[in-house]
Amino acid sequence: MSFLQNSLPYILAGISVGGQYALIAIGYTMVYGILRLINFAHGDVFMAAGMFMVFLSASLPLGVAVPLVLLLTVLLGFLIERAAYKPLRSAPRMSVMISAIGVSYLLQNCALYFTGGLAKVYPQLPWLSDTVTIFGAVTKRVTLITPILTLLLVIGLSLFIRYTKVGMAMRAVSKDFETARLMGIKVNSVISMTFIIGSLLAAVGSLLYFTNYASVTPTSGGMPGLKCFVAAVIGGTGTIPRAVLGAILNGICETILKGLGWTTFSDAFTFALLIVILLVKPTGLFGEKATDKV
Repeated sequence: MSFLQNSLPYILAGISVGGQYALIAIGYTMVYGILRLINFAHGDVFMAAGMFMVFLSASLPLGVAVPLVLLLTVLLGFLIERAAYKPLRSAPRMSVMISAIGVSYLLQNCALYFTGGLAKVYPQLPWLSDTVTIFGAVTKRVTLITPILTLLLVIGLSLFIRYTKVGMAMRAVSKDFETARLMGIKVNSVISMTFIIGSLLAAVGSLLYFTNYASVTPTSGGMPGLKCFVAAVIGGTGTIPRAVLGAILNGICETILKGLGWTTFSDAFTFALLIVILLVKPTGLFGEKATDKV
């Protein structure tokens, strides 16, 4: 029983962190699946959602602030796509990637300007921040809610992509960009919807993630963003379930290392794991072997 009490918090925390990473990783994998673009600014959209929450909660009730955070984050993702990526639709892929890096630094420096570089205290969210006891192990309620909410959102997104017209258009664009355009699909609208969905999930992920952390800084999105990108690659970039599995695996490994007292090496382990997996299985743990048509 004592082993369960000692181990359960780390297992639950690992699944919870993995769920939060999954919500961010979905944004990476959806954009990559359609545009073959690694959206390096996605982690900073996640950070911006945390900043929105800090400033809005200071002057508005939480019941109003939370929906506004979701709305503003979605709007930010939409504006980034229209301003930074749409004009480069026919440009070389490297140009789009450089633009993504530029947007990332722009968001970080805007946050630096508005905060003065100081860490901002994240508000306590009622109910989510409360502590609960499970089999003698004490943890926050957000740790239990995150896996359930992530599962529901992933199932809902999968059903949306499979059974709605917009979802079918997304699948068509991801298979063949030019053919989809010739078939009358509004490719720009589909791409904008992809960024909107990814930004919404990143905003939800930020609400869950920063509940476990005391503050938000202009660089708060850097490491989580990289880890979520790594999770998407580990699982197999291109499909949502694989990205989710990769994120949960990443979260569990990271939390176990911290539980063993190897906090210093937890970030390094994530990237070492990426290198090993890419050497052994370049398409990711759950990815399918790519074949070239002749």
